Amino acid sequence: MPACSFFRRRRSSFTDRAVAIRRHRAGELVIEQTRDLVRVREMLARAGMMTDGIEWPPACYIVAYVGDEAVGVIGVESKIDAALIRSLYVNESARRRGIGSALVAAARKAAHTRGARHLYLFSTEAGAFFGRHGFMPVAVADVIAAIPGVPQIEYYRARPQQLAREFAYHLDISGDGVIER
Repeated sequence: MPACSFFRRRRSSFTDRAVAIRRHRAGELVIEQTRDLVRVREMLARAGMMTDGIEWPPACYIVAYVGDEAVGVIGVESKIDAALIRSLYVNESARRRGIGSALVAAARKAAHTRGARHLYLFSTEAGAFFGRHGFMPVAVADVIAAIPGVPQIEYYRARPQQLAREFAYHLDISGDGVIER
C-alpha cells in the first residue's frame, strides 16, 4: 500500500493550514516526529509547560499516539555535539504504560542522529524517572555552559529565579549505535 494512503487532511482550530497526519490502528502506540507545532503547543499549554521557543528551526518534536489520539510529546533542541530534552509530557490518562519511556528513547535516538554526544535536561519533579533511563544529576551551570543558545537555555538565562528551581541531568550518548566486537 503506498505511504500516501495512510495520510488524511485535517484542519487545525488555530490555523487554516492543512496538516497531514498519519492514521493509526485503534489502541496501537505509535511514536512519530512531527512539525505540527500547533499540536505541540496545544499539548504543552494544556500541561502548563513552557511553549516559548518551540518554533526554533533545529528543534525536533516527537508525539506519541494511542490510536489517533496524541497522548504525549517530547522536544529535542540540539546544537553541535549536545542536545537538550525539553517538555516531556504524557496525558494523565495514558501514564504508567511505557509512553514516557518510549518518548525518551525516541528523543535519545533523535539527538544522536543529529550528532549529539551528550544529552541534557532540566526537571523539577521527574529526576527519579530520568534516573531510571541513565541520566545523572549535574550542576545547572554545566548544562548552561554545554549548550548555549538553544531556546530553553536562553529562556532560563533570562529568568534566573526560575532556573534556580531546576535540577539538571546528563546522559552520555556518545556510544549509542556503536557496535562493539
